[in-house]
Amino acid sequence: MRERARKVLAPEVWDFVEGGSGTEFTIAANRAAFDEIALIPRVLTGVIAADTSARLVGTEAALPVAIAPTAYQRLVHHDGELAAARAARAAGIPYVVSTLSSCRLEDISASGADIWFQLYCLRDQAKNHELIDKAEKTGCRALMVTVDVPLMARRLRDIRNGFALRPEVWAANIDSGPGSEAHRKADWASAVAVHTSAAFAPGLSWRDLADLRRRTSLPLVVKGVLDPRDARAAVDIGADAVVVSNHGGRQLDGCQPSMRALPSVVVAVNGECEVLLDSGVRSGVDVLKALALGARGVLLGRPVLWGLAAGGEDGTGEVLSLLGTELREAMTLTGCGDVASASALRTERLKTHG
Repeated sequence: MRERARKVLAPEVWDFVEGGSGTEFTIAANRAAFDEIALIPRVLTGVIAADTSARLVGTEAALPVAIAPTAYQRLVHHDGELAAARAARAAGIPYVVSTLSSCRLEDISASGADIWFQLYCLRDQAKNHELIDKAEKTGCRALMVTVDVPLMARRLRDIRNGFALRPEVWAANIDSGPGSEAHRKADWASAVAVHTSAAFAPGLSWRDLADLRRRTSLPLVVKGVLDPRDARAAVDIGADAVVVSNHGGRQLDGCQPSMRALPSVVVAVNGECEVLLDSGVRSGVDVLKALALGARGVLLGRPVLWGLAAGGEDGTGEVLSLLGTELREAMTLTGCGDVASASALRTERLKTHG
């Protein structure tokens, strides 16, 4: 599916989807962290058919998976977020709408999927409040606040490409149409990064997050946590879940892989909020490894975009179907009858060379 997507996307769009910050060390480290974890199967457990259903932040899901918030999905397919949300509905999993989605939140919510809304805190406080109110009115099941973007890191592929949005694609939740900074192409600059710098509020603090907690009755999910001290602080302000994430290798290059950070975050929250894992998930076995290390579930990012690019709603559905098949097989082969039993699996860290 990845190769099908690469063949149909313009090179600069492919780089926007696949690329990360700096040398892209963290993208590679995310995958290496999954590959160094070995599962230790149980046998003779009597499992015939594994039950992959889960409850994520109060939302019933057919898999312990939610579709991660990713921006500007109409760059890869003309139906964009609408197609991906319909595929999520068919698969029975939550779909997280990005602040920077290229379709309006109210239109995506009409898909019938279980929708969570992801908020980037904007300089315009009134707009933040408007977005939260809209999330509540359109029936969103949770509010996810991304906290690891005080500024957008230098994504060298986009800078080299002078990447800018096409006129028919814009941030539909915050812009009225084409003509923003994100559309103004310049040599050796990312127009998307310029737009983000102008729109996003820098210098956020725990006080700001506590204010958001008081403003909404929706379950609050804090995305972008690696340090267990930050996970504990999120619990203390009333977060319902934290997402262990390094933004898929698109923010600080050289930071800790999410899978390496996961166990200490699980210990820090001590069962007082849910822990989800993001960054680097590529298979059902990866999902099971995250569950074994204490995650309640995972967010799936780039593979969804590959499926969307390759075949719209059907392509996205194919990705999600394959992930479910892989997870059921892996659970059966490790003796896990349900998602809860996966947390009792033992793992071993393989020695790596180089």
